[in-house]
Amino acid sequence: MCILIDGKLFLRTLEREIKSCNTLIIWTDCDREGENIGFEIITVCKAVKSNIKIFRAKFSEITAQSARRAMETLGQPNKRVSDAVDVRSELDLRIGAAFTRFQTLRLQQVFPTLLSNSVISYGSCQFPTLGFVVERYKAIERFVPEKFWKIKVLHVVNDLTVEFVWKRVRLFDQLMCQVLFERCLEDMTATVEKITSKPKSKWRPLPLDTVELEKISSRKLKINAKETMAIAEKLYTKGLISYPRTETNIFPKELNLRNLVEMHTSSPNWGDFASRILNNGPNPRQGKKSDQAHPPIHPTKYVDNLSGNEAKIYEYVVRHFLACLSKDAVGHETIVDIDINNEKFVANGLMILEKNYLEVYPYEKWNSKEIHIYQQGQIFRPTSLDIVDGETSPPKLLTEADLIALMEKHGIGTDATHAEHIDKIKFRRYVGLEDGIHFVPGHLGIGLVDGYDNMGFPMSKPNLRAELEADLVRICNGEKQPELVLAEQIAKYKEVFRIAQEQADKLDEALSKYMNAQPEVLPIDQRTVQESLTVMKCVGCNSDINVKTRPNSGGYFLGCMGYPECKMAIWFPTNVLEVEVTTNTCTVCGPGIRLLKFKFRPGSMNPYYPNTYIGCVNGCDEDLLELMDIQPFSARLRNRVQSQTAPPARLPSQNSSVSSGYASMNGGSSVRSDDWPSMDVFQNSTNNMPRSNERNQRPRNHNNQNLDGDSLVCCTCGEPARRLTVMKESVNKGRQFYSCHKGMGGCSFFQWADDDDGGNGGGGRGDGPGGGRGGGGKGRGGGGNGLKTQQFKGKGWGDGPTQSKKGVTKKRPASSQGSSRKCSKCFMTGHTRNRCPEL
Repeated sequence: MCILIDGKLFLRTLEREIKSCNTLIIWTDCDREGENIGFEIITVCKAVKSNIKIFRAKFSEITAQSARRAMETLGQPNKRVSDAVDVRSELDLRIGAAFTRFQTLRLQQVFPTLLSNSVISYGSCQFPTLGFVVERYKAIERFVPEKFWKIKVLHVVNDLTVEFVWKRVRLFDQLMCQVLFERCLEDMTATVEKITSKPKSKWRPLPLDTVELEKISSRKLKINAKETMAIAEKLYTKGLISYPRTETNIFPKELNLRNLVEMHTSSPNWGDFASRILNNGPNPRQGKKSDQAHPPIHPTKYVDNLSGNEAKIYEYVVRHFLACLSKDAVGHETIVDIDINNEKFVANGLMILEKNYLEVYPYEKWNSKEIHIYQQGQIFRPTSLDIVDGETSPPKLLTEADLIALMEKHGIGTDATHAEHIDKIKFRRYVGLEDGIHFVPGHLGIGLVDGYDNMGFPMSKPNLRAELEADLVRICNGEKQPELVLAEQIAKYKEVFRIAQEQADKLDEALSKYMNAQPEVLPIDQRTVQESLTVMKCVGCNSDINVKTRPNSGGYFLGCMGYPECKMAIWFPTNVLEVEVTTNTCTVCGPGIRLLKFKFRPGSMNPYYPNTYIGCVNGCDEDLLELMDIQPFSARLRNRVQSQTAPPARLPSQNSSVSSGYASMNGGSSVRSDDWPSMDVFQNSTNNMPRSNERNQRPRNHNNQNLDGDSLVCCTCGEPARRLTVMKESVNKGRQFYSCHKGMGGCSFFQWADDDDGGNGGGGRGDGPGGGRGGGGKGRGGGGNGLKTQQFKGKGWGDGPTQSKKGVTKKRPASSQGSSRKCSKCFMTGHTRNRCPEL
């Protein structure tokens, strides 16, 4: 039992009343929404009384007869229909909320003067509806009239003028038309070649469904669809008509049509016509559509005390009902074909014999057309023979009826929601009415459509929504699972949303064009970021890792969606201007890791990387991580675990040496492990090189292989350099080089890895990773076992060593072997680092 008070379902009333009941009968409307509400009632009642019996009453009108019939044919609620409503509701909420928030927040800031107080809503039915209006408007704008010419023949006898139409209809070539016209003038006698006389009928209307009610009401009664449905709902609740939201145009066999007609025999307006229907027997014209829930709209009671638009809607429902039960209008058509010097023309006449349904249905016209009585073979001279010109006409702007017809044709919305979607785009000022009848797009509406079109998305086209509506029908029929439909639709719109955020500036440009306003440039921390696209799963809590913006500084970082419980994050340096999550995944790390597209501050990554670079931050692209001074999440988790479980590490003594794998220098002295920097760095990006156990034998904090032969490469900081690979597109791409391990915060040391002559000093070749190849020679330094160093200063850092005016690279002056023995710790000559007195 369901208690309604002031139109609202009270939960407590249901919970109280169900305790004393053993059976629950659902009497909600017999459409999808009604079925869904019914299951909400079932959920509430079963929570109180789990063993209650449940039945579903199917009815289409609020009459005693309909109620008795429903009680006699009780069935079970349809869970599939309810599931379809749940899927549609969730998708509409998800999609609408995401895009509405995106559009509103962005455009309010981009156009603060015009849109600061506006809600720029999005709906998967709203936008295709708007798209129909914009498409028609643009078709008219694009239309270029084309001139044509045709031949017109008139024959007048006893004040009756018959026009014969040229069978070629028209030509767009004036000269050709003139030639044919002059040929007709050479012999202006017309010969009747053929006379066709046949019966002709005008079909009575199909039983009334919701879409037809909205269209006729808009066209003939001048009542918009929203008001029409509101009035129809009121007439339904008064018991005057059947349920007005139906897709059915077939009367069920069990519906007693004779009894319904008898109610109207007393009407002074259509009573006589109703009586004739009873005499001949109701003969409904049947359609092909049925929603298996409601019959076509029909009157259930006769009244004559209505007024205003209520009276108009009620009268139309009654007249349509009687018309579809009557007979087709009958006429007789005569078609006359004539020939004038081998050019063919035709005329037709119509005589109406029986008006039948047209007597009660004034919403359609069928007029007689008189024609002379001709005989086959008859020859006559036309009264006039002229050549006339004209031009093609553009399509007309859409009316509400046209718009509803397009929505139905393309599966946008349902019969119950067409009016709501049209009203919404009017309310949002996406469209307006010209002369109160025809739709024209507003600046905001056409700008939004153009913006998404420029992104390459069919947001204003009916395809996406039509697919969903078709899937909802499949759910109702048990052909598709709700979960699958939900997942598929979310995936489609999620990708569209991601790219829409990425290309949001195209919305700005389109709206700027139509609104004649310059868009504001958003601060970087307010620009759109792809927070919806997951980069990877968190190694700590398995939540999504997404790209986010720094709250104040305007930078970017990777953050766990499990925050604040999980605080895993990677903070990108300030030279990262933009971060884009690509759809491509890392071939090394696996399909669960997406590649990131970085846009760096120009020149900030020279000579290592170009200004735009696509890479992985999961650990495989170690050069990138090291240069940006960041650790992958796996290393952060490992460090966290080690800090919680491992005892403090013992520093090795000054005399302890590094394990084998690093060559000793200066006759047996070794590099001590505490000479290595404490920051985490990563192996270079030559992932295709074989990795041996040598990596584990080296100090943990420096994994790069930076030894060539028996020499160690150190930077000007006096610390071991790292070896990297050029990634930038240039002649040096793939070539390895050494640089300071501190990255951008270190010294300007640089040396090519293949410049490995043991006796070379600091001069080096002038090949920069950026592709500039100087003419540098090799400067001779000290002894063959000396540390190899090279320092670029100024422009030489990115472009190679400076050249002389003659184009010859300047070389360092050669020095003696002894003087080149310079300590990398104190920078004094005469000893090396391992024998430095400061150690």
